[in-house]
Amino acid sequence: MSSTDRIVVVTGAGGFIGSHLVEALVAEGSRVRALVHYNAEGSIGSLRHVDRRTLEAIEIVASDVRDPYAMRSLVRGAQTVFHLAALIGIPYSYVAPASYVETNIGGTLNLLEATRAEGVERLVVTSTSETYGTAQYTPIDEVHPAVAQSPYGASKVGADQLALSYHRSFDTPVSVVRPFTTFGPRQSERAIIPTIVVQALGNVDPLRLGSLEPRRDLLYVTDTVRGFLALAERPEAIGRAVNLGTGISHSVRELVEAVGRVLGRELHVVQDTARVRPKRSEVMELRADASVARSLGWMPKLSLEDGLRHVVDFIQRVPPDSGTTSKGYRV
Repeated sequence: MSSTDRIVVVTGAGGFIGSHLVEALVAEGSRVRALVHYNAEGSIGSLRHVDRRTLEAIEIVASDVRDPYAMRSLVRGAQTVFHLAALIGIPYSYVAPASYVETNIGGTLNLLEATRAEGVERLVVTSTSETYGTAQYTPIDEVHPAVAQSPYGASKVGADQLALSYHRSFDTPVSVVRPFTTFGPRQSERAIIPTIVVQALGNVDPLRLGSLEPRRDLLYVTDTVRGFLALAERPEAIGRAVNLGTGISHSVRELVEAVGRVLGRELHVVQDTARVRPKRSEVMELRADASVARSLGWMPKLSLEDGLRHVVDFIQRVPPDSGTTSKGYRV
């Protein structure tokens, strides 16, 4: 089957990573069915930033991963499914944990059942490095213990273990991808890098951030997307979880310094206690061992500072909350 005959489903297509994945799939010639979360305004989320030709090439479906019947209809006739739809805001998971269980675990269950019923050839389920909690050793490989330190993290542990159990129980052709901290254009302002950049461009002095010492392995979004595509193509990835990361970690304080270098000025920062996670919930270090992904032919390409330049350029051109552009979609 040629790529132009292949139907690929992307759930969470209106999200940050999902919109970039849709672009990459269209560029390689796939027929993309893009799930966005239904809303009364008809917003398509981050897909509003893709070029018009890409937008016109995809089928946009507004629905909800919590509906099992809708998910079976969504994947019918597809060869590959990338499941990215999830609630991801860690702070809100302290407030409404049940919604994270319903969406992240229940939604994944619905996709697993739908792909089994419809004979989908490959399902790639998105997990996160937050499943590991603060590193017990570094770099973190895929057998590192799962230690959820937030309700969000726990919901993702549940979802990725459920996915792997379906391979063991039913031979479902599923792979789990665990990206470390992805950044890039279109990311929500609540994420650490857009928060730093938006305040810096707004001449906030000093910047007000949460904890300054946590360290993260930062991966530019196009590198993350290439990892998704690599996992979907390699049979060796079936039935396993695979980390995506650079193997280098940076503290929040170091990120502020890096953004300052990109902007050509020194940035000052103070800790805002209102932005700090509950004490035992803060994940202090995440640094990836991505040797499994490298054995599958993937490796990151873009440096942190080059990625930061793209983020700065995007935020200068497209200020946060600049509105939405909708397209008629199938409900």
